[in-house]
Amino acid sequence: MRLALYQPDIPQNTGTLLRLGACLNLEVDIIEPCGFLFNEKAMRRAGMDYLEFAKCRRHNSWQDFLQYREEHPEEYGRLVLMTTHAETSFIDFQFQENDIILMGRESAGVPQSVHETADARLLIPMNPSARSINMAVSAAMAITEALRQTNLFPQIKK
Repeated sequence: MRLALYQPDIPQNTGTLLRLGACLNLEVDIIEPCGFLFNEKAMRRAGMDYLEFAKCRRHNSWQDFLQYREEHPEEYGRLVLMTTHAETSFIDFQFQENDIILMGRESAGVPQSVHETADARLLIPMNPSARSINMAVSAAMAITEALRQTNLFPQIKK
């Protein structure tokens, strides 16, 4: 299971999701360009004091990400896009162990070409009067359901 962030705009959300990845043994792909300077100082400022535990791979572009995915099929499975422009609820979807949960930019989501590349497009059911849920919160919700379904949560030590 992986989490991929498409051109994230907000360093605090990226830091939050890197920390989530560190805590859940989840690798995070950052697809650049970011809307902020992506460096260790920026991530520490965003509350990312777990940086040494985070498994993060940076890709220079969407095309670089797709190429890397193609070259590493054992690590990169289906591309599952979380979007408000979907008809299937994330709770009705059957996640697989090597799925990549893709989150779009906070300001603009993803372009149509990325929508078309996705193997699945999922949404979080919500109040129809609301526009969207914070990207980091949405990612955490999707990751929780995916890890629950695939039994990939880290084991509790007894």
